[in-house]
Amino acid sequence: MADLWAALCLVAVLEGLFLFAAPGAWKRAAEQLQAMPDEHVRRIGGIVLILGIVSLYLVRGG
Repeated sequence: MADLWAALCLVAVLEGLFLFAAPGAWKRAAEQLQAMPDEHVRRIGGIVLILGIVSLYLVRGG
């Protein structure tokens, strides 16, 4: 359970870092996402999800 909380905290750190370091770029990216059809955004989310799961498996010594 501690690993889950650590992972969620790391997500918050990374998201905060993007917002802190490049707020203009983040806003532009959000605007581009809003202009995309939901199906494309869902597909991108699925790809990122799969890459994250595979990366986690490899890092954890799968």
